[in-house]
Amino acid sequence: MVKDPKLAVIITCFNYESFVDKAIQSVVDQHNDSCEIVVIDDGSTDDSWSIIQRSGVAAFRIPNGGQRAACLYGLAKTSAPFLLFLDADDELLPGALDRILAELDPTVAKLQFCLRCVDSAGAILADPYPALGAFRGQDRTVGDILRSGVYQTPPTSGNVFRRDVCDLLHQCAYDQAVDGVILLAAPFMGEIVSLSESLGLYRVHGRNDAGLGRVPQAATVERDLQRFQSRLRHLRGLLHDWRPGISLVEPEQTYYFQFLEFCMAILRGVRYGGRPFLGLIRSVLIEPRSLKWKMANALFVVATFLAPVRCAQALLAFRFSPKRRPVRQILRATIGAGHC
Repeated sequence: MVKDPKLAVIITCFNYESFVDKAIQSVVDQHNDSCEIVVIDDGSTDDSWSIIQRSGVAAFRIPNGGQRAACLYGLAKTSAPFLLFLDADDELLPGALDRILAELDPTVAKLQFCLRCVDSAGAILADPYPALGAFRGQDRTVGDILRSGVYQTPPTSGNVFRRDVCDLLHQCAYDQAVDGVILLAAPFMGEIVSLSESLGLYRVHGRNDAGLGRVPQAATVERDLQRFQSRLRHLRGLLHDWRPGISLVEPEQTYYFQFLEFCMAILRGVRYGGRPFLGLIRSVLIEPRSLKWKMANALFVVATFLAPVRCAQALLAFRFSPKRRPVRQILRATIGAGHC
């Protein structure tokens, strides 16, 4: 047992027998005396639990209840002031813990870092993913959330949260995921530290919830829309107590919400209306992102809007791929594949 740990790594696992040992070893092999590790098996039905037991780390098996329930169980079994929720199919790179710990202090609410996106065999798909700027502060991130309801942040395994931020998970019965309202609330609770280097591996395979590289399902997009609305509703309630009078954007007014509605229409084969299309283009252009991002995304939306349904759906698969491709390459590849 680690005495007075500064960071807890909580690995949650559900049926990841092919990957969980690598996730555990990626933490153990760093031999960091300031870090505690606990593995929570979320009722796996494969050989995950046997593999976890053989690792020798602190581990607990609970009935299947989803990611949030598993993370809350791990939260109760650790004592460190900061926590990293590492998905069982992901890994930390050597030296990651030392780099993270060097940046943590009581004023930090969240630390984020880039990930190296790999496939199931470990081949690199994108690095870094996402490309994050290096900064420390609150104001810029708070401003992005108030205007857009989102900010640039990595998947679950690329974030470290202060314990009091994680305590908000107790209020999130509406959400099975862990990287929801705590991502949005953290900038209002303390400083955000963003690191531009890759400190972990994010594995993309057939069972990822995000569905990267595949044509997303309409039901999944609809779920994400509902989650987004619930998370902003939750954040609005928190801000009412923390910062009375502050103005938070309505979810339906954001680029994120409108883009997901656009995707859902395409996936259902429903013609997207001209008025909402123009609203989406406007949202792209006022999003607090670079001119290059705005041009690329506006072009993508226009091309997808004008394309036949099958071609538009293929374009969405490219859009959700972790590999970075210029829009022209996306269009050529889609047409060349015979989708249009």
